[in-house]
Amino acid sequence: MLKRTLIGLVRSHETTGEKAKDPLLKTRYFKLPKEQVWEEVTAVLKKTPGYKLLHEVPNVGEILAERRTMTGRTQDVTLTLFAINPVKTAVDIYSASRGSMGDLGSNYRTILDIYKQLDRKLASYKIDG
Repeated sequence: MLKRTLIGLVRSHETTGEKAKDPLLKTRYFKLPKEQVWEEVTAVLKKTPGYKLLHEVPNVGEILAERRTMTGRTQDVTLTLFAINPVKTAVDIYSASRGSMGDLGSNYRTILDIYKQLDRKLASYKIDG
């Protein structure tokens, strides 16, 4: 975690993906249709304190949310859902802090928090890429 805080001194964004070096930031896959994963993701964001759902674009697969940090900064969080096939969906997250300074690793922690909640809620459907 210290490494993430140090990286966060200069960087104010974090993203997940297939080729992420950190295994915790790898794309998550679920053995569910995109529509069901969509419902679960929006439900998690709506019930989690601190998150505000801003915009949903189902045909593109993007959910935009906003989160306030304890220091009062605002983070823009974009969740992208990809239908790999009719019963397999991938979820990637991009989180960026507004402002010019680094985020001290808060975007990294935001992504891990969302993934942890999704992993818990959809545990029986989680699969490896």
